[in-house]
Amino acid sequence: MKRLAGFSSLAVIIATTSGCGWLWGEKGYFRDRGSDYLGARQVAPMRLPGDVQARRLDSLLPVPLNVADMQQRSGKYEVPRPQPLRSQGADSEFSLQRSGESNWIVAQHSPAGVWTMAKQFLESSGFRIAEERPQTGEILTDWQRLDELSAPLAGRLRSRISEKDKGTEMRIRVRIEPGVQRNTSEIFIVSAERPAGSRADIDFPAHSGHAGLEAALLDEMSGSLARTAEHGSAVSLLAARDFDAPSRVSLSADANGNPVLNLDTDFDRAWSGIGRALEKANVRVDDLNRSLGVYYINLAEEAKKDEEPGFFGRLFGRKPDKAEIEARAERYQVRVSRATDGVQVTVEKDVNTFAPEEVARRVLSLIQRHIG
Repeated sequence: MKRLAGFSSLAVIIATTSGCGWLWGEKGYFRDRGSDYLGARQVAPMRLPGDVQARRLDSLLPVPLNVADMQQRSGKYEVPRPQPLRSQGADSEFSLQRSGESNWIVAQHSPAGVWTMAKQFLESSGFRIAEERPQTGEILTDWQRLDELSAPLAGRLRSRISEKDKGTEMRIRVRIEPGVQRNTSEIFIVSAERPAGSRADIDFPAHSGHAGLEAALLDEMSGSLARTAEHGSAVSLLAARDFDAPSRVSLSADANGNPVLNLDTDFDRAWSGIGRALEKANVRVDDLNRSLGVYYINLAEEAKKDEEPGFFGRLFGRKPDKAEIEARAERYQVRVSRATDGVQVTVEKDVNTFAPEEVARRVLSLIQRHIG
């Protein structure tokens, strides 16, 4: 009956509007008004009383020059899409954070994009990169004296170190971690020092090796990253692929025969990589809880949200209600757990029950296929 009523309504609409020039056409109510502005004319500026003090205001939304010429006024003209505004707030994209003696940068960019810009800063500053570890988000430099760096950077760093430290060699470790919010990053720098000419293999300290030096490096890096982002930066496809991709992924079973996916990485990168893998595999994630390490999935629905139906879709179609969606739901939990040698991923029906083996193996195989 609802569909018959829809057809009846459509027939009435067509019968009512056919032949009505006042509704459609160039002079109709629903005519295209996209080119009306071409007929606009400039008018004289507003005149104010002589005793009123005024100052000139610049236009908030200035119209670009040469948008349309006289030849285009006579016909149709397609308005060009506006160009994206270049962000002027570098501080909002890369901000220095301090807590006690700890310093770091919060970047409003994904770790893969920051990786490329951070590496560019190190190379342009004269650092020799000794090792890159995309899986852990680390870039390590070689042992170098201060005078081997670029002159501008070396001059700024000299003011942060004492006279006795100016003859030492140093190396730094840049660590890029996923931020608290999605598509943000946090950048940390730790330095290590040794006497010049020494061959001692000194490891990086657990926290800060030289707080003043590291703060100066972060300050210089923040400015460099902001300038690079302003001129447009390319995201490293290699880093995007490998940043949170574990070096080894294996599908096995525990002592009870339940499928387990083993990832040779830390929790942060495993969590990020699994989330992206589920998205690539078109698995619907209804909710997630990072503190518990759980993605709540629904295998009965696709990950991509259905687009809003058009006029005819709303008229003749029927959107499934919540009861139908709930009736056909296949809900499971993808649990990410820390292990002694990495991270383990399992699929559960609830907190006390493992998912059926065929379901768990199918979900874990999808993650394994898309996480690299």
